[in-house]
Amino acid sequence: MPRYFTQDHEWIEVDGDTGTVGITDYAQGQLGDITYVDLPEVGAVLKKGDAPCVVDSVKAASDVYAPVSGTVTDVNEALGDEPELVNTDPETGGWLFRVKLADAGELDGMMDQAAYDAYVAGL
Repeated sequence: MPRYFTQDHEWIEVDGDTGTVGITDYAQGQLGDITYVDLPEVGAVLKKGDAPCVVDSVKAASDVYAPVSGTVTDVNEALGDEPELVNTDPETGGWLFRVKLADAGELDGMMDQAAYDAYVAGL
């Protein structure tokens, strides 16, 4: 499954017309320990760039932006009891929500892993 990255440090892994969204390990490291995650509602309709999710950490609260437009189909309920999953496994078990893509063309121009790694190295 292809994975794409935004300059705001979200990732989206695409399987057919569904994308799983989370924050990168870099973002988690900048935020520090995540203590709470405010997830979007299943069924919420998002536009690319909306902020449907907030992660609270020991340092700050941070919006998570929708990398694509679509409808939220699932959220990671485990984060309600264990928000620290974002700390220990931000790019797999610490996923935030899934979205049915409204327009796969919105993935065009996003970074692949190599481009994202180069982007982070330049920060």
